[in-house]
Amino acid sequence: MIEDELLKWKFKAGGKEALQRIYEKYRDYLLTLAMALVNDAGLAEDIVHDVFVTFAQSSGTFKLRGSLKSYLATCAVNRCRDQIRARKRQPLSLDEDAPIQSDFNPPDRRMIFDEQSRQVADAMAQLPYEQREVIALHLNAAMKLRHIAGLQNVSVSTIKGRYRYGLQKLRLSLNGRL
Repeated sequence: MIEDELLKWKFKAGGKEALQRIYEKYRDYLLTLAMALVNDAGLAEDIVHDVFVTFAQSSGTFKLRGSLKSYLATCAVNRCRDQIRARKRQPLSLDEDAPIQSDFNPPDRRMIFDEQSRQVADAMAQLPYEQREVIALHLNAAMKLRHIAGLQNVSVSTIKGRYRYGLQKLRLSLNGRL
């Protein structure tokens, strides 16, 4: 928390080192979150880069009283929503089912895409977006259900229901495979 406050202050003052540290600190976290929401590594990387480009451009006017981590996660979620809406408007391409390879997770780091992770990612991709978002934000981003309700502009009981139904669908989908 104290490091984030110092980073916010240095970033607002135009410190490039602060922006670099923020990027290094939250890049993998945001990639994991974006990947859980869009299930496309290349698109997840693009989303995270867009978030940081927009964030970098706001250095002179940046004002934030809350958590930097939550702010960046909210920005990433909003970009994911934008991309999903844009996808729905575009016709499907012939290469839609081709897997996209990414190098955002070098070999010396933990393997995200081992067999079990792929199964979970595929099962998550089958969920309705609202349920997927609640599960990803609660489990990956460690957001409280109350905060997610504010982000989605619905009641907390609706979020609890989406979370519960999403987990039930995941259990049914993954039954016996993990």
